[in-house]
Amino acid sequence: MSAETATIIGWILVAADFVIRITALIIIPRDRKPTAAMAWLLAIFLIPFVGILLFLLIGNVKLPKKWRVRQAEVNRLISERAEGVDLAPDRSQWPTWFATIAEQNQRLGALPVIGGNRATLIGDYQASIDAMTADIETAERFVHVEFFIVSLDVTTKEFFAAMERAVQRGVTVRVLLDHISTGRSATHKETYAELDRIGAKWSFMLPVQPFKGKFQRPDLRNHRKIVVVDGRVGYTGSQNLIDRSYNSKSNIKRGLQWQELVARVTGPTVTALNAVFLSDWYAETDELLVDDENVPATAIAFDTSPDALDCQILPSGPAFDGENNLRLFLSLVNAAQERVIITSPYFVPDEAMMYAITSARLRGLDVQLFVSEIGDQGSVWHAQRSYYGALLRAGVQIWLYPGPYILHAKHLSIDDDVAVIGSSNMDIRSFNLNFEVIMLVRGASFVADMREVEAGYRAVGRQLTLEEWEREPASATFLDGIARLTSALQ
Repeated sequence: MSAETATIIGWILVAADFVIRITALIIIPRDRKPTAAMAWLLAIFLIPFVGILLFLLIGNVKLPKKWRVRQAEVNRLISERAEGVDLAPDRSQWPTWFATIAEQNQRLGALPVIGGNRATLIGDYQASIDAMTADIETAERFVHVEFFIVSLDVTTKEFFAAMERAVQRGVTVRVLLDHISTGRSATHKETYAELDRIGAKWSFMLPVQPFKGKFQRPDLRNHRKIVVVDGRVGYTGSQNLIDRSYNSKSNIKRGLQWQELVARVTGPTVTALNAVFLSDWYAETDELLVDDENVPATAIAFDTSPDALDCQILPSGPAFDGENNLRLFLSLVNAAQERVIITSPYFVPDEAMMYAITSARLRGLDVQLFVSEIGDQGSVWHAQRSYYGALLRAGVQIWLYPGPYILHAKHLSIDDDVAVIGSSNMDIRSFNLNFEVIMLVRGASFVADMREVEAGYRAVGRQLTLEEWEREPASATFLDGIARLTSALQ
C-alpha cells in the first residue's frame, strides 16, 4: 500500500468517525432516558465503530409491529369483556391510594382488580413443582404452561409426566418457552423432543430465527412464569421449570442453588393470569383462543371468607408503551406509610426508583432490601453493589442471603396489607427489555405469610452495615461503577 493510499484511508476513517459521532448525538437521545442515552454515547465516543454496531444490534427496544398491534388488540378485547362488570365488590373499603394504583394498572395492562381469591406462598423449590404437578393431574379441559426456561431433567420429569397423562385424558396442553434462554439449557434438545412425544402443543417465545423471518433485538426476552389449570388454579412467581442448579456446569462446580418464591392462586383472578398466557400464545402462534379456553372471571366462584384477597395481574414488557412494572413499584413505594420490604435477585434500579426508596427512609419508614450475598452474573452483581453505599447512608437495611444459594425470589410488600409477587426483578432489564408478569395483592393474611418468608431470610442471612461496606477495596468499587455504567445500555 502506498503512502498516498494509506493517507486517503486514514482521512476516510477520520471522516467516518466524525459522522458516527454527530449522527449518534442526533439520533440516540430521541425518546430515550438520559442515563441510557449517555451510556450509549459514551460507548460510541470511546469505541465508535464497535459502539455503533452494538447500537444497531441492541439499541432498539421496540418489538416488531405485529407484536405491538396484537397486544393492543388483546387489551381491547379484555377491556370490552370487563366493562360494566364489578369484579371487586368490596372496593368501597379500599384506601384512595390503592384505588388510584389499581386504575393506573388497568389503564396500562387492561386487567382489573378481581376479588374473592386465595393464595398460598411456596418457598420450597421441589414443593412448588410438585404442587403444579398435582394440579395438572386434576386437569379436565386445558393446561397452560409458560416459562422463561423449560428443561426436562430429574427435578421436572414428573411435571412432564403429568402433562403427558393430561394429554392422554384428552386435555389440551399448551407450552410456551423462551427461545434463547431455554435453548441455552443443557437438555434443550431432549426437552423439545419430549414435548413433541407427549403431544403437547408448544411454541418458542420471541424466537431469533432470521432465516425464518423471525427476528427482533436478541436480548428482548419473555421472562414470565405462569401455569394455569382449567382457569381455576394458577401459579406465578420467580421459579423456572428446571433443576435448582440450572444444570449448569459452572453452577454445579460452585454448588449454586436457586431459592425461589411462587404463589399458588385460586379464584377468579386466575382467569387474568390465563389472559396473559393467551395473549402470548396469540402473538407467537397466530391462534386467538377467544372462547374455548378464555375462561371469564364470572364463571369462577368468589371466596367470600374474611381472608379473601383482591388481586390484579399486571403484564409488562416492550409490547406496552409504558414501563408498567416500574410504575407500579414506584407507586407502591411512594404510597407506603410504615414499611417497604423489597426482595430482588438483580437490583439495578433507575434514578426514579432510587429516589423513591431513599425518600421512603427520609419519611421515617422502615425500608429493607433482601439480596444475595454472592452473584451468578458478574456484571449485574457488580452493578447492584454500586447502589449499596447510597442505600446504607440513607438508612436502608440491606440483608444478604448466604451462598451457595442465589436468592432469586421477586417480591415487594408495603405496610401490612399490600404486596406484589411475580417474575419481575427490580432492574433496568426487567423495566425495559423483558416481558414480565406480576400480581398485586391486597390482603393482610397474604402479607402476613410474606412477612414469615422475609423473617426466614433474616434468620439465615446477615445484615450488611455501612461500616463494613466502607471497608470495601477500591478495586471492587471501581468494577461496581463500570458495571453500573454499562447497565444503562438499553
